[in-house]
Amino acid sequence: MNIAEFKNVSKIYTSGDHTLKALDNVDFELENGKFIVVLGPSGAGKSTLLNMIGGLDIPTSGTIIINGKDISKLSNDELADYRAKTVGFVFQSYNLIPTLTVYENVELVSDIVDNALSSEEMLEQVGLKDHMKNFPSELSGGEQQRVSIARALAKNPEILLCDEPTGALDSQTGIVILRLLQKMAKDYGKTIIIVTHNQNISKMADVVVRVKNGKIQSIEKQAEPLSVDEIDW
Repeated sequence: MNIAEFKNVSKIYTSGDHTLKALDNVDFELENGKFIVVLGPSGAGKSTLLNMIGGLDIPTSGTIIINGKDISKLSNDELADYRAKTVGFVFQSYNLIPTLTVYENVELVSDIVDNALSSEEMLEQVGLKDHMKNFPSELSGGEQQRVSIARALAKNPEILLCDEPTGALDSQTGIVILRLLQKMAKDYGKTIIIVTHNQNISKMADVVVRVKNGKIQSIEKQAEPLSVDEIDW
C-alpha cells in the first residue's frame, strides 16, 4: 500500500524578479512501513520534498496524496490537524522548550495525540534515561538532538520525517539512533523518511530516492538492506 504519492508536484519560490524551482514536476510513490532515504546534493530539493510530505509547505502545482487524502488541498487548520496526528519531525534544529525538563519536552506530545508512546521508554531508548530531570541548556547539542528524536518517536506517528537526524551526533550515538529508527520501520510498521548526505545510511534503506535539481533522478528498491551493525561506519 502506498502511503505517499506525488503527482506532477512543483514548488517555485519567488523573491522580487528571482524565481527558484525547488521541485520540478515530481512524480513518485512510496510504500507504507518502509525505511526510506532521500539523497542528493545541497539545494537539490530534499528538504522541500520533506516539508511537502509533512504539510509544512504546499505545492505551487500538482497533487500530494498521503494515506489516500489529498493534503495539497487542505486548509491551514486541516494541515495543522494532519501534522499533529500523522507525522513526526526530527529537524537539524532541536526545537526544545528551554523552560521544560527533558521529560516534559517529550511528554508534551501526549497532549497532542491519543496514542502516544511512553516518554520514559523513548528517552531510555535514546540513552537519556538519566537526564529526564535536566533542562535543555544542561545538555550537549547531541543530547538535545536525542531528546527531539525521543519526542518525535513518542508521538507514535505513521510517518517520521528526519532531516539529517545524526548530523549533530557522534558516530556511536548516531548508530544507536539509526538502529532505533530502523526498528521502528521493521517492527512497528512506521514509515521513516530520512534526508541525508551520508551514503552509508542509504545502505540501510528499503528505498533510496535520489534527488538533483528539483527532480527525482532514481528510486531504488533494495531487497536486502543492511542492518546498522553490518555497515562499516
